[in-house]
Amino acid sequence: MQTLMIAITSIVFSVAAQFALKAGMSSMAVKEALSHSFALRTILVILTNKFVILGFTLYGLGAMVWLGVLSRWDVSKAYPLVGLGFGLTALIGLLLGEQVTVSRAIGVALICSGVFLVGRS
Repeated sequence: MQTLMIAITSIVFSVAAQFALKAGMSSMAVKEALSHSFALRTILVILTNKFVILGFTLYGLGAMVWLGVLSRWDVSKAYPLVGLGFGLTALIGLLLGEQVTVSRAIGVALICSGVFLVGRS
């Protein structure tokens, strides 16, 4: 049970990272930089955006936590749990006003069902 909680913590970090990166890439400064020809300045604007930095930091933390999972479980058991991130991402996206179609919801449900089956093995 403890390893499962460590895995879920890592997944939550990764999901939060996705939303932070989305916020950064949706910012006016980044959009304005991307509207011009691609240059070193564009990269600097992106990499210095506070939400992009937060997203990369959260990914790094998630990876560090994931090492704890890999030290206890086989990769073939641990990695499918990453699929839970699809469900959490879709749920949070829905709460934030993103469009989650029926086919997307069914796909996410299938992924989560597969994670459940792997977890029971």
